[in-house]
Amino acid sequence: MKRPATAAAFCCCLIALCFALATGASAQDTAVEDTAEDEAVAPVPEAAQDEAELAELARKTQNPISSMISLPFENNWNLTNGQNDATQYVLQVQPVVPISISSGWNLITRPIIPIISQPERAQIPTTFIVTRTREQRTWGIGDINLSLFLSPNSGGNFTWGAGPVFLLPTASADSLGADKWGAGPTAVGLYQVGNLSVGMLAGHIWSFAGTSKRGDVNLTYLQPFVSYSLVNGWYLTTSPIISANWEADSGQEWTVPLGAGIGRIFALGNQRMNAKLSAYYNTKRPKGGANTQIQFTLQFLFPR
Repeated sequence: MKRPATAAAFCCCLIALCFALATGASAQDTAVEDTAEDEAVAPVPEAAQDEAELAELARKTQNPISSMISLPFENNWNLTNGQNDATQYVLQVQPVVPISISSGWNLITRPIIPIISQPERAQIPTTFIVTRTREQRTWGIGDINLSLFLSPNSGGNFTWGAGPVFLLPTASADSLGADKWGAGPTAVGLYQVGNLSVGMLAGHIWSFAGTSKRGDVNLTYLQPFVSYSLVNGWYLTTSPIISANWEADSGQEWTVPLGAGIGRIFALGNQRMNAKLSAYYNTKRPKGGANTQIQFTLQFLFPR
């Protein structure tokens, strides 16, 4: 069953709402700054200032709950997927929008909107006794994962945030989602000192409503991340997503990737950007799961 129009409209409205809230919050902050410095004009950064800005942006991009608006486009190629050794492609659009709710607290909204090319198997009759298979694909929007983090705006080396995570059944085709409503807790902690960033994001989702014809959702995810900033905006990073599907058969619950990547902060004109390339191998995976993931992220940064 396909539901492309409803899902696409919902995704567009969600992104628009996030950035409308962010624009309002950003405008408020800018107004305060302009009142204090009406005639101040930002100088063109010198080489040393450029390096300091790149280092600061690198620190912020490693923080999932940074007080910086950003728009990442994360491209994932899941290789050797299923019995046909087919490749699954997932583009995850992940706008991060911090909203100041008081002088000491921020609310960070973090929807993850997947656009999926899902390989499927179809039995094709032939003139032989056996049948052969042909790869078919379903393109569309998957289920949206929406996280809300309440985080103190206290500064310092340690940052944390916690709140609810929601699973929204927005998939445009049955094979692209669970067709379930879900919710659960999520939290993140991050320690940054010098060029090093170390942290962990974790959460759990239980389904509570949806079609009875589909299996329940009972999913734990853990994302440890470590990054080290180099010179000229370059950095090394690892941030595998470890997951456990507790509804799977015994011995098929866990997916445990191992790998790393490299990234760089740069500018296209006045637009600050972050690009990252990573590769992961699933040391443990369920039967039919991908064994390798290649990930390329292009992120638009909007520092205040």
